[in-house]
Amino acid sequence: MSFMSVAYADQAVEAAGQAVEAAGQAVEAAGQTAAAQPSLIESMIPMLILFGIFYFLMIRPQAKKAKDHADLLSALKPGDEVITSGGIIGRVRSVQEAFVTIDAGGSHLKIVKEHISRNTQELVSSAKAAKSAKAGAKAKSNA
Repeated sequence: MSFMSVAYADQAVEAAGQAVEAAGQAVEAAGQTAAAQPSLIESMIPMLILFGIFYFLMIRPQAKKAKDHADLLSALKPGDEVITSGGIIGRVRSVQEAFVTIDAGGSHLKIVKEHISRNTQELVSSAKAAKSAKAGAKAKSNA
């Protein structure tokens, strides 16, 4: 003897079939979503672009500046007029491996070579170039 009628049994079978069909559609949709995700190389492209931007805007200029400073230090010779990182202006008296002795006014100062920030000849030549460029721009505007 059955407590369930045949009509209820048919409805249960139909509901189970609909549930299986919905599960199949969900699996198919998940497969399409997985196919829509980018590959590893495609996801790395934005990171590589950012690295390139950082390299050209930050790393490369800093390396160039460090190379120019190393060239300045290797080219130091007695008689050069230099500016230290502390702002002292003096004339190089002697150059050793790690130290430079400079004459600053009436004093002889022994400083660490890496604290030479620039050569005043470079400073004067860049000031002259800026002045001539400014004069050239002014002449063009007056003409």
